[in-house]
Amino acid sequence: MKLTNTNLEGVVVLEPNVFGDHRGWFMETYNEEDLLKSGINIKFVQDNHSFSATKGTLRGLHYQLDPKAQTKLVRCTRGEIYDVAVDIRKGSPTYGQWFGTELTAENKRQLLIPKGFAHGFMTLTENVEVQYKVDELYAPECDRGITWNDPEIGIEWPIDIKPVLSAKDEEAPVLKNAENNFTYKE
Repeated sequence: MKLTNTNLEGVVVLEPNVFGDHRGWFMETYNEEDLLKSGINIKFVQDNHSFSATKGTLRGLHYQLDPKAQTKLVRCTRGEIYDVAVDIRKGSPTYGQWFGTELTAENKRQLLIPKGFAHGFMTLTENVEVQYKVDELYAPECDRGITWNDPEIGIEWPIDIKPVLSAKDEEAPVLKNAENNFTYKE
């Protein structure tokens, strides 16, 4: 597996080795031992799967407060998404900065998003499926979000349409007004 660091510390793009022949292909989507060799030590406890029927569906930007903060390993298993992580750790040199990348069923890339980052994605095609592992169970009392179009963050979403949002995401605050208990630790 190839790991590529991004402009945000701890946010990593993973590209699995894909082995194909006349029958199709095989790949490992997660190998704890390989990640440990790269200094990534995560024990995942929950696996999630979402389906979005409409192009332009935007889910996020979500995070959970400590002590239930989550590290996520995200992949797109059908269609295409633009996946985004935003640093929300107060005092971080990259606070409020973002990283985005296309994850597709075809490119098989994954994005590792550590605790202290908000996460969201926009579907670039119809009928999209996304799967992601987390290292902490979902805790509704710790569930928070920030708006997808916070002008101080300035995410450059790749399609210029009004996104399809949940009611919760439509009401999400900008980062400076969001409840957040993450502090950067060197």
